Amino acid sequence: MTENLYDEPYRPQFHFTPRVNWTNDPNGLVYYKGEYHLFFQHNPVGINWGNMTWGHAVSPDLLHWRQLPNALEPDALGTMFSGSAVVDWHNTTGLKQGDSDTLVAIYTAAGNTSPESHGQPFTQCIATSHDRGRSWTKYAGNPVLRNIVKENRDPKVVWHAPTERWIMALYLDANSYALFSSPDLIHWTHLQDIEMPECTECPDFFELPVAHSPDETRWVFTAANGRYLIGSFDGTRYIPESQPLQVDFGANYYAVQTYSDTPDGRRIQLAWMAGGQYPDMPFNQQMSFPCELTLRRTPDGLRLYRYPIAELAALRAREQTWHDVELTPHANALAGIEGELLEIELDLALEEGDFILNVRGNPITYDGATGTLSCMGKSAGVAPENGQLELLVLVDRASIELFVNGGRISMTSCFLPTPEDRSLSLTSSGVYAHSIHIRELKSIWR
Repeated sequence: MTENLYDEPYRPQFHFTPRVNWTNDPNGLVYYKGEYHLFFQHNPVGINWGNMTWGHAVSPDLLHWRQLPNALEPDALGTMFSGSAVVDWHNTTGLKQGDSDTLVAIYTAAGNTSPESHGQPFTQCIATSHDRGRSWTKYAGNPVLRNIVKENRDPKVVWHAPTERWIMALYLDANSYALFSSPDLIHWTHLQDIEMPECTECPDFFELPVAHSPDETRWVFTAANGRYLIGSFDGTRYIPESQPLQVDFGANYYAVQTYSDTPDGRRIQLAWMAGGQYPDMPFNQQMSFPCELTLRRTPDGLRLYRYPIAELAALRAREQTWHDVELTPHANALAGIEGELLEIELDLALEEGDFILNVRGNPITYDGATGTLSCMGKSAGVAPENGQLELLVLVDRASIELFVNGGRISMTSCFLPTPEDRSLSLTSSGVYAHSIHIRELKSIWR
């Protein structure tokens, strides 16, 4: 342990990272008795990928995390690849002990990825906890779903109340996924296969209400890269109503997963910000900031929206605000303003105007003629709504996350600024700012 643990130059200050060593996919996202659990792919003995283990952290608010001992360790069936977790409220497994509800982790045992598991296939297994996730017991009858094809993996399980069955989404191979059902998390029946072009790994499957139509819902199927389908599901068959769509266009958005059993019914998503660089740090890789997903009607049809959780407000410190600012190409509207941990909110009026928001040496640009927003080498088409464009930017020590028009699109990207460069600038041609808010954010670690 170093003296400045959690305050190193590139340590994210409001995004989760483990104390030390490698992390990747968020796993087992579940809420139970006042705690949000975050399990994560983790190498407890090395700074690079390998020796996959389920690390574990808990939070009362999705902001402030406390890392606990590792939950699932490699065994003779394989190393511990990705999966999900649920609360078995109705004791469908029959494994309940005492008065506490059973937490069940559903995970991939990645055979042949360690000497101990040499020659074993990839299979799906379960483990249970009877003490709020502090200790875990692997099911004696593992695997509960034997190998289907190649390196099938990443089970995501959800309860389907109308049929009183568990539904598992599983990655198979190439662009292929599958749905399975079970009455007890132990015995599984294949329902159907689903093709997702340009996608691999880490499926998620969940029901969302349509905004402003509380009695209308759709089922959303997402892949690791966040591409998604919208459709209907009757407990037996999923019927997509859309082509694959994309909500995030950033450089580092992967292995997305949403929480089960949230107390307020919100659908909250985390992503691994894959591929970030953290030179000379004791840790490697980070999670995205938690975002709430909503399903809304647009002129293009139903679309998934993604926006930072409301708990972000608890991190706000000093705020500076400007109203009714005429932006120009040669004058920096943020002259003299700088910062390291920031929430930047712009409410802009534009038709075909351009602007450049420069954050710690990294330009975020908008081309009004083409309707293109660009950041960290990635671009997305952004149409103003009634001549307005709302932009929210979260800036941490190693990441920039953009959210446009209430989450209609997002861009999740890592960056590597010079620690001393905390400069901000905003210049524009043909753009009027109704309001500009610059909020300093507090560290979650102090």
